[in-house]
Amino acid sequence: MPHVSVLLKPASSACNMNCKYCFYKDEANCRETAFCGMMSLSDAEEIIKSAAEYASGSCTFLFQGGEPTLAGLDFYKGFAEIEKKYAKKGLIFHHSIQTNGLLIDDDWAKFFKKNNYLVGLSLDGPAQINDLNRVDVSGKGTFNRVIKAADALDRQGAAYNVLSVVTGKNARSAEKIYNFLKKQGFRYLQFIPCLEPFSSERGESAYSLSPKDYAEFLVKIFNLWLSDLLKGNYISIRHIDNQLSVMLGRPPEMCSAFGCCNIQYVIEADKSVYPCDFYVLDGYKIGEIGKNTFEEMRNSETAVKFIKDSQNVPDECKACPFYCVCRNGCRRDRSSENGIIGKNYYCDSYKYYYAKCNAGFIKALSFLNQNKL
Repeated sequence: MPHVSVLLKPASSACNMNCKYCFYKDEANCRETAFCGMMSLSDAEEIIKSAAEYASGSCTFLFQGGEPTLAGLDFYKGFAEIEKKYAKKGLIFHHSIQTNGLLIDDDWAKFFKKNNYLVGLSLDGPAQINDLNRVDVSGKGTFNRVIKAADALDRQGAAYNVLSVVTGKNARSAEKIYNFLKKQGFRYLQFIPCLEPFSSERGESAYSLSPKDYAEFLVKIFNLWLSDLLKGNYISIRHIDNQLSVMLGRPPEMCSAFGCCNIQYVIEADKSVYPCDFYVLDGYKIGEIGKNTFEEMRNSETAVKFIKDSQNVPDECKACPFYCVCRNGCRRDRSSENGIIGKNYYCDSYKYYYAKCNAGFIKALSFLNQNKL
């Protein structure tokens, strides 16, 4: 039996924001049932029981949405109590949650601290950048409310990182974003490229990110990070941390750096299960909690095909000197023709980035080794 990682959608696609680039709103609208209701604690118990029976060593529950805090704090308190029923010798439960922060106050922050949650807080940068796309259901900017959430997390000592979505416009403000996040005291950062809607071609959206802009963004962020590192100011940036790990021969932590997909066990509020957060679609359903075990879902025809399809390595990748660190990136960013998954849309971005920053990576590895960081 393995370690099990389960991604839960306790509030389904419900959200108290209306971000212009929201990938999950787009996914939900591509399903027969866009909103699957709110997850009940009885359904949560079925999930916990099933996961605990399958897991060995550790079991991680990640809560996402929509906006997962809409399930209410009492849901999470109840979830924690149910876990105690199914805790067994040698099994440790871990938790994380990705939130827009609008509902986070001291009560939430105390709960996260007490229960060792790792919180992902979504914030794209300073107000003029964040509020371009991250607006509430009334169209108002959310920056000030997110900063209040960060303040509450700080007051209560809860662990959190900041996740920023990279669009075409904010990619051209890399230095402004990085310096702002650093000035705010955020030490753990994630930058992820925006996703296009399933119905759109690349580059058609107002927020689209071009390979050229993404390439320049990656280089600028790396150089800013390296400059701080060499001054003894280490800031964790997830994609850079993963690239350094791969260069040292260690396994990456990000699924996009493995070269092929795994099964993520994304569970919607109605207990339906999918292989990946980017493919919570009717055609990718691999089972349902209460009807299928985790083992059955992993070995289902849909799950096996999902993994197999992602294993194709284009000829261009096989000959690329950077494939060992790039590994063709996330499946959702790869082209697809006649059912065969091809190379990554940001292939040229990554080539430019690794070529420009290769010497910097070597310098960083040397510094980290010398200083035992």
